[in-house]
Amino acid sequence: MRDLDLIVGIHSIAEAILCRPDSVRKIIATDEGLRDFKKKTRLNKELKDHDIKIVSSHELQKTAETFYKEIELSYQRVPSQIFMVVDPVETYDLAWLYEELEINKSYKILCLDQVTDVHNAAAIMRTAAFYGVDCVLTGAKGHFGTGPSFARIASGAIEHVKIVICSSLPKAITKLKENGVTVIGFSEHASEDGDGLVKTEKMALVLGAEDVGMSNAVERVVEHKVAIKPLGKIKSLNVSVAGAIAMERWLK
Repeated sequence: MRDLDLIVGIHSIAEAILCRPDSVRKIIATDEGLRDFKKKTRLNKELKDHDIKIVSSHELQKTAETFYKEIELSYQRVPSQIFMVVDPVETYDLAWLYEELEINKSYKILCLDQVTDVHNAAAIMRTAAFYGVDCVLTGAKGHFGTGPSFARIASGAIEHVKIVICSSLPKAITKLKENGVTVIGFSEHASEDGDGLVKTEKMALVLGAEDVGMSNAVERVVEHKVAIKPLGKIKSLNVSVAGAIAMERWLK
């Protein structure tokens, strides 16, 4: 795991400052970028204890490029003339998740099976935060990863939804069922529409990769397989859109 990360995007930066101020290492911005950030977020006194470096627009992009190389990511131009260097967001393991299930009466989990596209994963994370999902569970292999692009698209959601990484998603899902969690997997090939299913206090929704859906190993252990039935000529959905529909239906 890398020892630093970058956050870009005004809302993502603001959420990190509010939720984990001790993780902030440095804020780099132009004069205009910092003024715009304060105006849009109404954060002012929250910034006084942080290291803020004011630079020119050209220097900001060159500095960002250096940090991108340091964390081994391809450089992308920083929007809004501001970015932040932070400690990486904490991730959790299954022992933590099982303890959470034991001490909480209700719990919402989103399982991502080989969803590796950063844009889709970040959009899902943002929707998950909207619906009050407690954690996103994903396998270590095929993990979407986090970074500046993820932070920008997730718009601060990463500060509110925990990320749990496991070595085997099928085994983790099996254990969830043993812990009283109702597990619903979504597949366009499923025959069930879910109308007869009863929502429970502890729910886990499983979304597969956009091109192939759930892996065979995950599909075998999922308790219920449900299809979101099309009403028109297009028969499939982007995984982030499918996730939003699933959360609206099952996690409200």
